[in-house]
Amino acid sequence: MIHLSSFILCLTGFAALAVAMDRQQHDLFGRSLPAPATASLRAGGAAALLGALGLLVAWQGWGLGLVMFSGHTSLGAGIVHGAIIGGLRMRAKARGG
Repeated sequence: MIHLSSFILCLTGFAALAVAMDRQQHDLFGRSLPAPATASLRAGGAAALLGALGLLVAWQGWGLGLVMFSGHTSLGAGIVHGAIIGGLRMRAKARGG
């Protein structure tokens, strides 16, 4: 259960950090979000990642906790990255481009 909780926090954190980027905002929403919203997404993403780190380190200690955190962040970042690319490609196909 700890693995799932940590992975969900990593996935949520990277999704928030991705949406906080200007390029992704333009791709997803067609415009930039207001500065306070972007700052909140960045803070929330960082907090989610730190929460996942804290959860794993509290459970397994620094040695194994950091290794698990590295794996969860890699998988979470890869899924978010793939979802963004896949979504943009599907949107381009739907437009005929």
